[in-house]
Amino acid sequence: MSDHGELTYSTAEGMDYPAHEETYKSFIKLGTIGAAVVITVVVLLAIFLL
Repeated sequence: MSDHGELTYSTAEGMDYPAHEETYKSFIKLGTIGAAVVITVVVLLAIFLL
């Protein structure tokens, strides 16, 4: 295989890690809230429809 040189993403400058981590935390929080809403809806359907 041909030589492609060094990987640039491992030494890339300008990566905004605090913003990345904040976005990840927001994504996890949204996923948790979404899962709680879905579980609540399923439980309410089970209570009122059965």
